[in-house]
Amino acid sequence: MSEQHNAQIVDEFIQALFTRGELDAVDRYLSPDFVDHDPTFPDQPGDLESMRSASEVIRAAFPDWHSDVEDLIAAGDKVVERFTASGTHEGEIMGIAPTGRTIALPGINIFRLQDGKIVERWGKLDMLGFMRQLGAVPGAV
Repeated sequence: MSEQHNAQIVDEFIQALFTRGELDAVDRYLSPDFVDHDPTFPDQPGDLESMRSASEVIRAAFPDWHSDVEDLIAAGDKVVERFTASGTHEGEIMGIAPTGRTIALPGINIFRLQDGKIVERWGKLDMLGFMRQLGAVPGAV
């Protein structure tokens, strides 16, 4: 697969799963042996079902959640995505009642692809900033 094709796969996956909430995107874009080295929620095992679950949880709390890709860089079998996701907090998440606020979550993901499927993900999300915006951690809201 070309680097450009790998970048396209990653972008399509993110938009399908997180922006449109298509849970079957996990089956279309992730390898059955997918490993998420940095699951979104710490109690998740880091497999493809964890990725599906993360989308379900986020979209239940933020029905209008969408991901804006700021950079998408492909090199070899890896694609780096820098993004800001955001949505309106309308449902409970991590025990936090809806606030009605628009919450932004910037982050960076690195995906490794093999044979047209995503096989690994490493990521860093600004979870402290996310929790501050939700009012769960002291700081500016």
